[in-house]
Amino acid sequence: MELKGVYTALVTPFSESGKVDYSKLKELVKMQVAAGVSGIVPVGTTGESPTLSMDEHMKVIETTIDIAAGKVQIIAGTGANSTAEAVELTKAAKKAGADASLQVTPYYNKPSQEGLYRHFSIVAEESNLPIVLYNVPGRAGAEIALGTVKRLAENELIVAIKEAAGSVERVSEICDICDLTVLSGDDSLTLPMMSVGATGVISVASNIIPADMVAMLNAFENGDIAKARGYHAKYYRLFSDLFIETNPVPVKAALAMMNIIEEYYRLPLCVMNESNRDVLHNTLRKCGLVA
Repeated sequence: MELKGVYTALVTPFSESGKVDYSKLKELVKMQVAAGVSGIVPVGTTGESPTLSMDEHMKVIETTIDIAAGKVQIIAGTGANSTAEAVELTKAAKKAGADASLQVTPYYNKPSQEGLYRHFSIVAEESNLPIVLYNVPGRAGAEIALGTVKRLAENELIVAIKEAAGSVERVSEICDICDLTVLSGDDSLTLPMMSVGATGVISVASNIIPADMVAMLNAFENGDIAKARGYHAKYYRLFSDLFIETNPVPVKAALAMMNIIEEYYRLPLCVMNESNRDVLHNTLRKCGLVA
């Protein structure tokens, strides 16, 4: 399975009543397809997966597949800190027609490296769906060590890793020890990571600037480094400010400022403080995304 280009870690829109707004979700998916992204990642961290019920989780994935199947790749966020739950979700995603699954490092319970190896291996083998590992120690509390990555890469169903540890050197190390595809998990590090072997990005910023993220990666792939750096320079501050508070709060606030969605979250996530909101709005204005 080839994974290359921009994959949007899609937000999950809510209505004022607190329910998932499936009508708005369909609009967001269509917007991403029209922008030419390579794929969509529903119900990852950016999709507020921890606060969705199992039924909502699957309905978001199914809705995304209904709109985008055959047009872009669908990498369903079906990870969990329980192996049994991750298996159940991943099997359901395969049945719904997902192309692959994003499997976050089990969080809070901080398994050993052997536990991580067994967890990811069982999810892959029991679901029979291609797996993208998701290394994000800052949120999960545990890192997938390089030795474990190498062991997991021997499983033909484990096809890629999303690297969100903030280390370009780690991308080089992964490319040196195995043939897993590497996708950047940080918008601001996309070009540096691609320069040493990553093939794309699972992006938060592409929720709001999908076409320009695609253009940035296409420019890099076509050897027009100056053009790619131009996009990076234009949006670098935005990449940073989308994490001025916990993701996905800033990106949902930005989408609301752009009149694309209504700004609703589920606790424990809540609205940004006013000073950070002003910073984000000013950055959006400088980027020409709001008046």
